[in-house]
Amino acid sequence: MSGLARSSLRVRLLAGERVSGALVRMPCEDVVEMLAVAGLDFVLIDCEHGPADVLALRHHLALADAHGMPVLVRPGEGEHVLAQRALDQGAQGIVAPHVDSVADAEALVRALRYPPRGVRGFATYPRAGRFGTVTAAEHRATAEERTLVIAMLESPAAIRDAGAVLAVDGIDGYLVGTADLGAVRSADDPTVAELLAAVRADPAAASAIRCDLATGDTAAAFGAGAQVVVHNLAHVLMEAFRGLRA
Repeated sequence: MSGLARSSLRVRLLAGERVSGALVRMPCEDVVEMLAVAGLDFVLIDCEHGPADVLALRHHLALADAHGMPVLVRPGEGEHVLAQRALDQGAQGIVAPHVDSVADAEALVRALRYPPRGVRGFATYPRAGRFGTVTAAEHRATAEERTLVIAMLESPAAIRDAGAVLAVDGIDGYLVGTADLGAVRSADDPTVAELLAAVRADPAAASAIRCDLATGDTAAAFGAGAQVVVHNLAHVLMEAFRGLRA
């Protein structure tokens, strides 16, 4: 296993470590650096609901890496090309929205893995390959070992099929998108709380890395069973800003 892979977020999680980080939507390098200095374990850059393009993403990745903080990226639904470019620039993993079925999960894994396992274009000269200074074999091995793939379950169908989705080779864990889940569920479906409880209690999902959007402090989320805790930075900042009012 390479030195880069040893320090990767995926390897730490597979070893059972619990981590906390922040979801960042605004393209602001200072925020990323502040999170690193504050000691968070990772940052998740949101390109689904945020404005960051590949160039802004590249700046965030380089700055976070200078502080030794891993970066995960959430592309938009089905934006596999953006996910591939994020990995080329050094992202350690992808948090993919709207993985509703086994077919979605299989397509995601194919997009993020090099041949013969997948269809991702191979090159060692982007930032992830240290600009061509590593061998092709080392680059391939590092990508295989360290690329974390988190499927977002955001519909009742995804919750029902969670065990099969998470059993797809190459899917490491899941994050339930409660906002989308609430938006798409019908009156005949269980409540969001019931759906959330169902996937967390599903034995077929028990071996997957569980990521939770924080609704309180980190310790409480860990105590409730999360291995990865994600804080919504926009919410944290707005709460702080409201507190400044007279």
